[in-house]
Amino acid sequence: DIINSNINAMLDRAEDPAKLIRLMIQEMEDTLVEVKASCAGAMATRKKIQREHEANLSRAKQWAERAQLAVDRGREDLAREALHEKRRYQQQADRVEQEMIQSDALVEQYQDDIVQLENKLGVARDKQRMLVQRHHAAQQKQKAQNGIRRMDSAEAVMRFEEFENRIERMEAEANLVNHGRKPTLEDQFTMLEGDDDIERELQALKSSSARQLKDSPSAS
Repeated sequence: DIINSNINAMLDRAEDPAKLIRLMIQEMEDTLVEVKASCAGAMATRKKIQREHEANLSRAKQWAERAQLAVDRGREDLAREALHEKRRYQQQADRVEQEMIQSDALVEQYQDDIVQLENKLGVARDKQRMLVQRHHAAQQKQKAQNGIRRMDSAEAVMRFEEFENRIERMEAEANLVNHGRKPTLEDQFTMLEGDDDIERELQALKSSSARQLKDSPSAS
């Protein structure tokens, strides 16, 4: 319930939901430990009360047997005293029995609280895994959208144009490095050799074309 009511507010405040959910779950776990400790204490108290109740019943039974013994022996005075003691222990046993009933109810309430807390804690842990995944996905989507907006901004376009102009300038400067430079002797011979190759290929094409014209039916 806490997570469901606060998750949207946490996201709106740009807080870390995963961290806050961990704190909530830690608080629930601490509460569960405290309730279990209280339940253990109540169970121990209940056992102590039960022992006291059994002791009072045992003493009441013992004094009843003594009263019977005194009557059998003709000692009504002792029987009367024994019956007083029996009543006293029986009254104590009745009082302790009421405490035992209340203690049983308290233990049962603690046990119900423990079951509910454990169930809610399991649900909270399941929600934690789901919400952490959603939070991570939302962060990645937000990061991607921010990147897209930056790329579409006028500043980014101007930057790319600036980079493009800079590269074009560098290319132009590279082309101007050898512009107007007098060819070396080796360069001149290389050019001559290249010209000779082209002339040979040209003569070969002309000779091939002349043969084709000579061998064609129209030439005869």
